Amino acid sequence: MSSAIQRKSWISPEEYLRNELTSEVRHEYCAGEVYPVHGEIEAMAGASVEHNRIAGNIFSELHAQLRRKPSEAFMNDMKTHVAKRGDEWFYYPDVMVNCDPAGQQKYYCDTPAVIVEVPSPHTERRDKLEKRLAYELIDSLHTYVLVAQERRELTVYRRDREGWQREILPEEGELLRIPQLEFSITLDAIYARTGR
Repeated sequence: MSSAIQRKSWISPEEYLRNELTSEVRHEYCAGEVYPVHGEIEAMAGASVEHNRIAGNIFSELHAQLRRKPSEAFMNDMKTHVAKRGDEWFYYPDVMVNCDPAGQQKYYCDTPAVIVEVPSPHTERRDKLEKRLAYELIDSLHTYVLVAQERRELTVYRRDREGWQREILPEEGELLRIPQLEFSITLDAIYARTGR
């Protein structure tokens, strides 16, 4: 599919999903508008080695630790779907965990429990603001993790009874814990082979 899809003023969620099946570049859908996943430049070039290593390290640990549990991890080609107040969004998280089979569709998930994004300098602002606010509308989501590529730092947003709380994990040897999944991973394992 050409970049012509981006120039339309509005398309339906159904049209977006149909177009995405044949697109050479992945797009995200934001209330009727469509954008390349990593922005104009990165959409064609792809993600960096560091991005792939970090996302792969997290996915492989989740996959291994969840193997005998009802939750399932997905990596960057499975969309998450947000529907609230008459609007819809579809994003491609770098890593996502779904614990509700009823919310798992063939090409997207309505019920993610955990979402991990590994922002680049070009996508960091969007991941911290737009995507975070959209993800917080998902009732099933309890953990949103932003993993920096350029420095050794995780920003973890957790939902509790009072709302969303933010936590920064910068310490060597520190663990990212997701108690709801009985999952943990060290920052050393997350940043393995990245030099961070």
